[in-house]
Amino acid sequence: MRAVIQRVSRASVTIGNVLRSEIGPGLLVLVGIEEDDNDVDVEWLANKIVQLRIFNDNNEVMNFSILETSGSIMVISQFTLHAKTKKGNRPSYIRAARPENAIPLYNSFIKRISEITGKDTATGEFGAMMEIGLVNDGPVTIIIDTKNKD
Repeated sequence: MRAVIQRVSRASVTIGNVLRSEIGPGLLVLVGIEEDDNDVDVEWLANKIVQLRIFNDNNEVMNFSILETSGSIMVISQFTLHAKTKKGNRPSYIRAARPENAIPLYNSFIKRISEITGKDTATGEFGAMMEIGLVNDGPVTIIIDTKNKD
């Protein structure tokens, strides 16, 4: 699984000109799922994200996680995070999981984030054409890949 995590002042997702969900301060997580991802990846990534100390303390030092700030999380599926661009100019998405494999893992990831935080997780809709609005706070943007845990 690959995730782009953005600390936001606010974020929203609109589908077909209808607001699906929105959050205030917190994290916008774009998540892509590969064919060989599994429940171990879901668990590791969910725990890593909620424990990232990327929110400022009173001294403006990134010392707090989302768990300590009472912020919200929005999770959006994004298969394009697994684009291969080595050859040619048209990205290949062959590494991205097919929906029948990706949807259950995506739903498990959302459920696990909600369980850990004790709050509902805002979402988009898997496979939908979405408009994502966000105000990146900082900016703070972090990329995490469960296959490369550096």
